[in-house]
Amino acid sequence: MELIQSFSVDHTRIVPGIFTSRVDRLGSFAVTTYDVRLRRPNVEPVIDIVAMHSLEHLIATYLRNHPDWQDEVVYWGPMGCLTGFYLILKGERAPQEIYGLLLEAFKSVGDAQEVPGATPQNCGYYRMHNLEMAQWYASVFVAYLESHADDSEIFEYPKTERLVTDDGQHFFDS
Repeated sequence: MELIQSFSVDHTRIVPGIFTSRVDRLGSFAVTTYDVRLRRPNVEPVIDIVAMHSLEHLIATYLRNHPDWQDEVVYWGPMGCLTGFYLILKGERAPQEIYGLLLEAFKSVGDAQEVPGATPQNCGYYRMHNLEMAQWYASVFVAYLESHADDSEIFEYPKTERLVTDDGQHFFDS
């Protein structure tokens, strides 16, 4: 079986940032999945699950209420590895084009007084939230994005070159 595109990224070299994970097209219509990576995989501790859940609620609410972007947002949700989020938008844009949006979104977390939708009626596990932790992770990510805004590495996936044998086996470089 072929490795899916997100598994072809060299996770030993990826840094926090905003990356194009994939672009799917149906005729002239495109949907882009972005990898919004807050932590270095396999190096830094993952995002605490209660903070991750709160960030999911806070950022999703921000994006889906943004007057210029709300109609473009298809999905915002956590990665299974707890190192970041996936953002799916209508259309095709370079990660640099959504940098300002995401910077604003994460900055807005610092101003939050509560986690939206954190009630038994609105959330599958409403007790699993921590606004203060979410604010800490958001502030760390904002500081990182701002200090690396001119670094291409926060917008371009590191790729691993693979040797493919005649019989189709894949080998990763070391």
